Amino acid sequence: MLTNSRTLRIEWGDCDPAGIVFYPRFFVMFDTSTTALFERALGMTKYQFLKAHDVIGYPMVETRARFHRPARFGDDVVIDTAITEIKRSSFAMEHRLLKGGELAVEGFETRVWVGRDPDDPEKIKSKAIPPAVVARLSQP
Repeated sequence: MLTNSRTLRIEWGDCDPAGIVFYPRFFVMFDTSTTALFERALGMTKYQFLKAHDVIGYPMVETRARFHRPARFGDDVVIDTAITEIKRSSFAMEHRLLKGGELAVEGFETRVWVGRDPDDPEKIKSKAIPPAVVARLSQP
């Protein structure tokens, strides 16, 4: 399945007063990494591909993380993101945050492709992921 890597520097706003990344910030980094993977796979911005496929987004329905080493203010890290499973309307992601080439944090997500509920436009409802999107995400 498709993978994407991005490099970033840990900023002060990511950290607690001790200069260590405050753990919820990793989930923000992973969310951005998911979007980066989709944009790369589909060749358009998130705004463009949501509009093109008539979806609202891909909200998270499950997440967890394993913390191996702290990341600190000023560290340069790499986040490798991969889709590990695609189902009819959901998909699983894995993020590996590397610091100095060593695994610091692992993140795991399950997300659902959603649109407006046709019976109640105030609600959202899962939709089948379009075959063209599945094909692009399934490439190595």
